[in-house]
This record gives sequence, C-alpha cells and structure tokens, in this order.
Amino acid sequence: MTPFGEAVRKLRARKGVSQKEMAAALNVTPAYLSALEHGKRGTPTFDLLQRIAGYFNIIWDEAEELFLLARFSDPRVVIDTSGLAPEYTALVNRLAGRIRSLDAATIRELSLVLENAGKSG
Repeated sequence: MTPFGEAVRKLRARKGVSQKEMAAALNVTPAYLSALEHGKRGTPTFDLLQRIAGYFNIIWDEAEELFLLARFSDPRVVIDTSGLAPEYTALVNRLAGRIRSLDAATIRELSLVLENAGKSG
C-alpha cells in the first residue's frame, strides 16, 4: 500500500463508504480504486485527485496533504543519475536492490537524512 492509498482508505473509513460506493461516485471502476489504494497503479490524475477531495469534502490543507501524498506514492520510481558522479548511481542501485529488506526504523532514519539534506545548520 502507498501513503496515498493508506490516506484514501482512512478517509473512506471515516466516511463509512466502501470502495464500490466511492468508485461509483467518482466514475471509476472498483478494481481501479482498489489498485490505486494498493499501489498497483501510478499516481492519479489531478482531475481524479480533485474529485476525491470533493467527494470527501475535505478542507484545503487536508486536500493539499492528499495531493502531496499522491505525488510521493508512485510505486515504480525511476531515478535518472545521468551526468552525476558514479557513487550516485551506485547508491540508488543499492537502495533499489535492498529496499524490500529494510525495516521501518531504517526507513525512518533514511527519510530524516533526506529531509534534512541541504538544510544549513
């Protein structure tokens, strides 16, 4: 499941609607909505994101957060390291090869490193 899929699932639970009900209201198939929630589909279109925000009648800040989660939820990421030093390419390939074996604590640590990268101290 992606961060976006998890957020949509929580919104559905909060509203008390099934995937089938939500899919019908958004004019998408239940299979598509399920695949989107489970990270088997790429990032939804901006139009669909707007319809989802409208469906849940969420305020601007919450909608913005949902849009950001969608942007970071594409399950198949391509990282272009052309023109960068060899160690950049090695790093992303090592990460790609080991991502499935990293535990939650390591993911949190790596996320913090990325979040703080470039910040002047």
